[in-house]
Amino acid sequence: MKYAPIQNYINGRFVAATTDQTLAVISPIDGTSLSSVPLSTATDLDTAVEAAKGAFPMWSRTTIKERVQVFFRYKALLEKNLKELALLVQEENGKTYDEAVAEIEKGAELAEFACSLPQIVTGEILEVSRGVECRTEHVPLGVVASIVPFNFPSMVPNWTIPNAIALGNCMIIKPSEKVPLSVGRLAELLQEAGLPAGVFNVVHGDRAVVEAICDHPGIVAVSFVGSTKIAKAVYKRATGNYKRCLALGGAKNHLIVLPDAIPGMTAQNITASMAGCAGQRCMAASAMVAVGPVDHIIEKLIDEAQKMVPGKNLGAVINREAKERIERYITEAESQGAKVLVDGRNPTVDGKEQGTYVGPTVIDYVTPEMAIAKEEVFGPVISIMRTNTVDEALAIENANPYGNAASVFTQNGGMARYVIDKASAGMVGVNVGVPVPREPFSFGGWNDSRFGVGDITGKSSIEFWTKLKKSTTKWNPESGINWMS
Repeated sequence: MKYAPIQNYINGRFVAATTDQTLAVISPIDGTSLSSVPLSTATDLDTAVEAAKGAFPMWSRTTIKERVQVFFRYKALLEKNLKELALLVQEENGKTYDEAVAEIEKGAELAEFACSLPQIVTGEILEVSRGVECRTEHVPLGVVASIVPFNFPSMVPNWTIPNAIALGNCMIIKPSEKVPLSVGRLAELLQEAGLPAGVFNVVHGDRAVVEAICDHPGIVAVSFVGSTKIAKAVYKRATGNYKRCLALGGAKNHLIVLPDAIPGMTAQNITASMAGCAGQRCMAASAMVAVGPVDHIIEKLIDEAQKMVPGKNLGAVINREAKERIERYITEAESQGAKVLVDGRNPTVDGKEQGTYVGPTVIDYVTPEMAIAKEEVFGPVISIMRTNTVDEALAIENANPYGNAASVFTQNGGMARYVIDKASAGMVGVNVGVPVPREPFSFGGWNDSRFGVGDITGKSSIEFWTKLKKSTTKWNPESGINWMS
């Protein structure tokens, strides 16, 4: 193994789990054995919760102006160690180095936003009657948990870590067992930045730890990012135990392309969206809905897709199981009458024969009832469905159960506004393949892409990570008793 066996991070130090059960951590780039990750138990989680509970009184009483100083230093450390962190993400996830760099840079942006919270979390105060004031203030929840996926080993943890902790909570994070290395390094940087022991804890494992988090009486809120199937289960179990929960699930993002779209720009954006991070992101373009005569744009799309070379500017998918699943979707669609214009099945990557790669794949004449048109493929694959009108395209988009993102490519402002209004998605783009909001705007979709109320990122995440305390004070005894008393 390249790295020492993974350990949990509890109360400011790395500790062994109370189990001998482990899983291998394999790099999808070339099949290299990186490390092993423990399948922690409920006992390990108990220890982490106790550490977080012990740290909470001191941390929550620290002023927010003081708390965010940690994240000023943390942001600087992310930038100082950018290359190392990016290489670690690349090794364990398989994405390209440039994609990994962008992921770390986004994490720094998220930490930067947390530093602005003292100017945002100011509460309200109003004199509601002579000498009587009402006031609101945001109060930390307590011990919270964040369950994060494999596709962004560093960025998605940073969706939750800076805001939740800067707002005064103590956190337990459960990384994906497929990519456990990056979060351990983030723990070290947070400690270096001055975060007190116990405020941030890492417990590794699989489904058993997730269920223990949902059940643990010492954890008051849970955030989750992953597949829709598991998001539903986490939301149901956590809320069934009376916890606050927001679970973000999968996606089937539709890009509606009109004939007046700029061909080169449209093709470049769609290719980057469907193949970026090997298509392993919930914002990836998965379905292109062609409206009318757009063959000239599809030709450009083919040219752009063929520029994506596995092992060079296209990363690996996470493991062999994922590779086989993605390729089954392609084969099944082809057998049902779809036409494969660019075929990414079983590419050869010299020197990386044990890596798990799928090449860029463009499939035309897909119909809405095909599995590839309805289900989340999570690979560098774009399915083209053809329609005659925008309303037909919107009907396809609206019929899908997910609601993460949608985009329209057109030079007609009125048509763009029409699609924005009619699309059943929480994030909509115009001439943008990946309509991810930047801070302070929050990330999140609708429908089966999201379970729960609120946000875990951006300005509106304040409502999720805190609770409101309302106080009414009276300092004028001369006014006597009235209905407000």
